[in-house]
Parts: sequence; C-alpha cells; structure tokens
Amino acid sequence: MRAPIGFRISNRRKSLKISQAALARSLGISASYLNLIENNKRDIGGALLNRVAAQLDIDIDELAGRAEQKLLQDLEEAFADPLVESLAFRPDERRELVAQYPASAAALARMHRAYSSAMAHADAYADRLRSDPLLSQLLHQILSGITAIRSSAEILEDVPDLDEAERRQFLTAIGRDTRTLSDVTRNLIGQFETSSQNRRSVSPAREIDDLIIERQNHFPELEDTADTLRAEIEQAGQFGIATLTALLESKFGVVMVVGGAPGDPEFPGQYRFESERRVMWFQGASTLATRQFQLARLYGQLAGADAIAHTLESATLSTPTARRLASRAVGSYLAGAIVFPYARMLDDAEASAYDIDHLRQVYNASFEQVAHRLVTLRRPGQEGIPFGFLRSDPAGRLTKHFPLPGLLLPNSGHACPLWAIYGAFRTPESMLRQVVRFSDGSRYLFLARTVQRRPGSFREQPALASVMLACDMLHADRTIYGSGLDLSDLSADIPVGPSCRLCTRRDCASRQEEALSPGGSRSETRAPLLPAQFGLGDPP
Repeated sequence: MRAPIGFRISNRRKSLKISQAALARSLGISASYLNLIENNKRDIGGALLNRVAAQLDIDIDELAGRAEQKLLQDLEEAFADPLVESLAFRPDERRELVAQYPASAAALARMHRAYSSAMAHADAYADRLRSDPLLSQLLHQILSGITAIRSSAEILEDVPDLDEAERRQFLTAIGRDTRTLSDVTRNLIGQFETSSQNRRSVSPAREIDDLIIERQNHFPELEDTADTLRAEIEQAGQFGIATLTALLESKFGVVMVVGGAPGDPEFPGQYRFESERRVMWFQGASTLATRQFQLARLYGQLAGADAIAHTLESATLSTPTARRLASRAVGSYLAGAIVFPYARMLDDAEASAYDIDHLRQVYNASFEQVAHRLVTLRRPGQEGIPFGFLRSDPAGRLTKHFPLPGLLLPNSGHACPLWAIYGAFRTPESMLRQVVRFSDGSRYLFLARTVQRRPGSFREQPALASVMLACDMLHADRTIYGSGLDLSDLSADIPVGPSCRLCTRRDCASRQEEALSPGGSRSETRAPLLPAQFGLGDPP
C-alpha cells in the first residue's frame, strides 16, 4: 500500500496559499490531473515528484511519506485482524487516517501490536497448561495440597471433642501441607516466568526491525568507520582473506583455523570465534566469500567496537537478547560496508546496471552479501535504487526481511505463494525475475535466487534458502533485469498480494486462507484452501 502522497501535496499547497491551477501550470500538467493526484487517484513518482517537491519547497522524503510507510503497513495488519475485519471500512480509510490523524493511527498500531503480543502470551500459557506434563503434575500437587489442608481444617472446625494431641496432629499436618503447597507454587511460578522470558525472543526481532526502519537501513557513522577500517586494511596489503588474517593476528592475536572434524561439538556451524582461545575457526566446506566476510566482520567488531556501541546507544532494546541480536546485526552491517565501500559499490552498481552476478565477481562475494549491500545504499544525495529484501527457508517461512517503503513485506510467517521468492526453489541457482501488480495498482520488480550452505559431511543436510530483492517498477529500467521487458504492458503483470491474510483478491486460486473483500469484510464463499507448496512444486 502506497503512502498518501496526494494528501500531503494538497495540505502543503493549501498551507502555502497556492491554487491548484497555479501549481498545475508550474508543473506543466493539467489542473484535472493534479486534482486526481491530490485525491490519491493517480500515482506519482520520478521527475514529476521531484518537480512537486521543488515547487512546494519540501524535502522529497517528507513529501513521499517514507517515515509513514511502516505505520501504514502496521495499520493494514491491524485492519485485517479477525476481530475487526468484518467492519465496513472504506478502501482509503487507512490512508486518510495516516495522512490526517497520524497520532491516532500510531496509537491504533501500537494497541494492535500490544494486543497481538498479549494474545500470543495467552495462547502460549494455554498450550503449556494443556500439553506440558510438568505443569500438569504441579497443578495436581497444588490441588491435592489444597484438598488436604481443607480436610484438616474442616475436622478442626467440625469435631469439637478432639483431644489436645489430636488437635496438634492436625495443626502439624496443615503446617506441613501449607509449606509443601508454597514450594510447589513457587516452582509453578518459576516455570511460567521461564516460559515468558523465552517467548520474549519474538519482541527483539520487532525491536531490531524498528531500528532498521527508523534509520532507513543506513548508518552513516558505521559507513565512516568502515571507510577508515578499509583504508587501514589496504595499507597493510590487498584487501582479502590473507591481509585480514595477518592483521587480526598482528593487532588482536587472533589466529584463523580452517578445517576440523565435521560435527565437532566444539565448533558448531560453518564458523565460530573462540574469544578465549583467540581462534577464528571455519569449516573446511565454507566458501571463500563466507571467510572473507566473517573475517571482515570480526575485524570490524574488534577495531570498530566504539562505533558499534555508539550506534546501539540510542536504540530501543529492552532485553539482553535484543541487544545481542542488534549488536550482531550492526556488526554485519559494518562488515558489509568494509567489504563493499560505499562510493565504490554505488559506482560499480550503477555502471553494471545492478548486475548482481557481476558485482559478486568484482568483490569476491556471495549473492546474499551483494543483495544485502544494495539494500543499504541510502546515503542522502548518493542513493542507489531503493530495494526491499526477503529471505525464506524451503518451507516458505520468512527468516529475514528489510522493508521497502510502499511494499508490505510480512514480518514473519509466509508471504504470497505467487511471489518469486518461492518460485526460485523450482529453478535452483538461477535468477528469477517477476513483474507483479498489487490490488492497489502498485507494481514491483521481484528478483529471486536460491542460496545454499555447503554441508560439512554426508550426514549433514545442505541448508537451502531463497533470497529476493524488490524495487518499484519506476526503477526497473535502471537495472539489467528490466532489459527485454515491456515495462508499460500491464497485461503481463502477475496479480499478487502481500500474504493471503492481507490480500483482497477473492478469485485467487493460490489462496491459502479465507478471502477478504476490499472493504475489510469476509466474503460469503470460502476460497479453496490449497496445500502450501511455497515454490517446492505445483499443488497436486
């Protein structure tokens, strides 16, 4: 869903006391066309959007409402909630709410997030009560203890002719049962507290998403630090594994070790930094691109620790888990900026028309590493093409995402089964391009390809994933992937939605959940629920 740019143009024009006809003349368009734009009935972008920003003396980012895109997407999820989806919302109600009453829109989005979190916690507690044998046993002990105490108390109350020895016996039993009940209750509370702490791992991911969205996935301080560290590395020799290895050993006493018994519990995964032993270990099957990136990451974490800490100071990170994951994400960003220096990467990307395979060869990098870096080229005045990023496992579950303003990328779960990110599993190691159109008329170019982690032994399964980049069709002709496409031919577009829950296309044969009408209410007929293939093959 696109931001309400038209409302912003109208409000800004009126605040400057410029008539609609006068602004239209200065832009070189008709007043009727400007009227359609201001009522959000026509999309606007490219050179015309730049002219509007210049005429109204407003920053283009502010005019495009990029800061409000996430709010608009959050409202879309909130309005699709089963509790409210049957209400007769007008099609543009969310846009108008964000444009006219942004504080109210933010309040609704926060309340929905809090409600979703509370429901998740309640469901988790219910599941534990139903299925956890330990909790069941603890509850049984509590009930037995209460029954024993009540029984002893009733005897003391109802039997008047007890002698002193018998009375002391029952009082002792009540005291013993009470202490036992107290211990069991503390154990029960401890189980719930542990469960609650474990479930908070959902929250850190959202907090990191908020951090990335707030900074538009661009961290100037880390870019400056990366430039300094890259120059420092190149002073010692040609950038690459050999120079990084030598610098890590000479400056920080870290030794690189490659190989070892696959599955050795001391060295899980493809790589691991043993801080106490000062060893950076790599599995023998790891690629050179992986080794180069992880060595750059370790060098950045050790040499640029202050920059990483300063970047995280202003972030809202409520738990140790969130801080640990955010530190890892920021460290990866710094590594990407070291491997792909900003100015050089932008020049190479533009010169090659964003040919990812070409950029892989230039920087000795992997497909996913290049895709990550393209998403971060957002330096003001030196922007690359704005891309969104998604990664999925073979089951269709989204494992990583970087949002793109205007494009509703699900935070978790599954996206639309028609997206290229799932189709890429049918053609491993090949780029799949796709022109899609959403129900609001917005069009995007999707680029997807599978990536695979090499197994370390015969018994280890290769880890397969699919990575997708997405950009607005306004930028498609700047990429090599727009070559040969008739970008004006709407009939070739693939009609898609963000996910089945949020999609308004009731006639989609690939729908996995019940259809919703454009007004937000459920359709009266249920679309067939098909098996979730998600790119692994066509439904039988």
